[in-house]
Amino acid sequence: MKNVPFVVGDHVTMRPPDTNKPPYVARVEKIEPCRKNDVKVHVRWYYRPEDSIGGRRRFHGVKELFLSDHYDVQSAHAIEGKCVVHSFKNYTKLQDVAAEDYYYRFEYKAATGTFTPDRVVV
Repeated sequence: MKNVPFVVGDHVTMRPPDTNKPPYVARVEKIEPCRKNDVKVHVRWYYRPEDSIGGRRRFHGVKELFLSDHYDVQSAHAIEGKCVVHSFKNYTKLQDVAAEDYYYRFEYKAATGTFTPDRVVV
């Protein structure tokens, strides 16, 4: 971890095992000190369209993510940095979109591949 201060509710990018892939994005749900020099971070994952059942579709934005029901515990050392996940409405109002800006319109059930809501205005 690059000494990135973070708190519960922050959005973070995490190093994927395959360094050719973009970073994973998650929301910090809980922070738990454990062994010396390590902290466990409970996260709720965001999925990219290409990582979901059904894959990326034409109407998915480049910076679009899905808030999943997939929770996990990771070492804080895997965190690369902080990012911002906006609602779609707020994202469309941004003057400049930075590398760390993302948005979401859907919640995604990872096990079943279903979305809430099941449709949105494109």
